[in-house]
Amino acid sequence: MRHFTYRLFRATASLSSRAERRLTRAGKLALAALGAAGIIGFDTNRTLGYQAFTFLLVLFVLAFAWRGGFRPRLRVRRVLPRFVTAGEPAAYRVVLTNDGGRLERGLALLENTADPWPSFEEFQTAREPGEARRNWFDRKVGYPRWDWLVRRNQVALMSPQPLPPLPPGDAGEVRIEFTPRRRGRLELTSVTLARPDPFGLLNALCTIPLPGSLLVLPKRYPMPALGLPGSRRYQRGGVALAQSVGDSEEFVSLRDYRPGDPLRRIHWKSLARVGRPVVKEYQDEFFVRHALVLDTFTDDAGGERFEEAVSVAASIACAVQTQDSLLDLLFVGPETYSFTAGRGLSDTERLLEVLAGVRVCRDKPFRTLHHAVLERHDALSACVAVLLAWDEPRRQFVRDLRALGTPVRAFVIAETGAPAGEAAGEVHRLEAGRVAEGLRHL
Repeated sequence: MRHFTYRLFRATASLSSRAERRLTRAGKLALAALGAAGIIGFDTNRTLGYQAFTFLLVLFVLAFAWRGGFRPRLRVRRVLPRFVTAGEPAAYRVVLTNDGGRLERGLALLENTADPWPSFEEFQTAREPGEARRNWFDRKVGYPRWDWLVRRNQVALMSPQPLPPLPPGDAGEVRIEFTPRRRGRLELTSVTLARPDPFGLLNALCTIPLPGSLLVLPKRYPMPALGLPGSRRYQRGGVALAQSVGDSEEFVSLRDYRPGDPLRRIHWKSLARVGRPVVKEYQDEFFVRHALVLDTFTDDAGGERFEEAVSVAASIACAVQTQDSLLDLLFVGPETYSFTAGRGLSDTERLLEVLAGVRVCRDKPFRTLHHAVLERHDALSACVAVLLAWDEPRRQFVRDLRALGTPVRAFVIAETGAPAGEAAGEVHRLEAGRVAEGLRHL
């Protein structure tokens, strides 16, 4: 039964998507009128509705026959930004060149993205928020869950964009504006060119394969700068390429100048020889290193709390000053991951790109993250943890780090309307849906 309903929902959604593109607004009204006229005019002796039905049917047949010869010879190219941010308006350009021998006018461009249909396993195991309060039929059939999953999987919605007239051999461009709905990778598969028939009922469609992708960074909230405690710690062997701020410096090599390098590190003899700025690189062993720990252990994959936790982690990554320190992003997925930014190793944008692809971990316990952080405690000046609960394993994690002398500042993402519970000291409770307000009042 569940396999049947899944296939039915998927087929219906696919058919509805095709009809949405094929029919114009006037076509939808005419199709509704065609159906109404067919019902009203069933008895030809009592009403003239059958005449309206016949007239509209002939219009649709002519419009369907007209669409067959639509084959524009256009070359299409996207100009994509490096990345965009969830919840913020974004845009990119699509450049079209007319390689045909006739003027192309009255066209519209539609972007095709990867299908948002959930897999059967996802449809089977996911639980819509508030599903337990729905009636028996909705819970058994699962259409509200299907609709929620489709909306959740849609990274962005893009409306059709009218194209300027394109003479033969000429080029034009259109600006695609949209607002990403969630983080992740927006997969672009192709573009479709649409031209309405003379009656304005049906669109003739021509799809041009054009694969591409656009990274959507997590949503970020404004928050005050975090004044993290902790002093410089010894780093075994130093950190290669780290800018020289600290004690026990040792000259390593020369390298090209990077924006932000102090002028006092420029090697003037090499500058005179090669004609470009070259700086001396040191390997220092004592400096500040913070850990940003993200809790990924939840059954609520793609749910509001987990997405809020990722956004909080992204906001903290932007708030921590990494000019004179290192910031390690730690989380657990299929394995334990650690990414470092600051002091010439990488920038904060790299951490945001990593956070754009973070997924929940279901096959490991929280102690996996607990042990991974404790193994690094002797190199950490302080730790910032974004947690999805405030239960005993997570309390023990904070207690163990503090017992080892590592200051910890924890942010707990709680469900909307959940009891406040225990939260004291450097443990901040943030309610899902009101995270921005909670961060402003830190």
